[in-house]
Amino acid sequence: MNPRISMITLGVADLQKSVAFYERLGFPRMESPPEVAFFTLNGTWLGLYGRNALAEDANVSPEGSGFSGVTLSHNLKTEAEVDDLMAEATSAGAIITKPAQKAFWGGYHGYFKDPDGHLWEVAHNPFFWIGPDD
Repeated sequence: MNPRISMITLGVADLQKSVAFYERLGFPRMESPPEVAFFTLNGTWLGLYGRNALAEDANVSPEGSGFSGVTLSHNLKTEAEVDDLMAEATSAGAIITKPAQKAFWGGYHGYFKDPDGHLWEVAHNPFFWIGPDD
């Protein structure tokens, strides 16, 4: 069986502003056509594409507000790394919606919004590591 490769695509209002945001967070950008930006992640890709064009492609309305029902997560090995990434995100222009703190499930996490309001959880889970093996 062929492995399944996932890609996450976010609809964005201002492609260049969003590219700059993710580049400031250290996401490695790949070669891509001018109307889209791709970043390689560990085992997947992140794509940024104009919100209106992405909605048109999916045959849905680009209008929407509030919580979309989706969050993206970035998992780290330590609480200090969570604090560092939250500070980097703030410096890059993110809006903190929940400062990093102890979580009810025993870990440590916080949330921020990117320039288009996409929610990111930044977390440390002391019970298991979901990242690559060192």
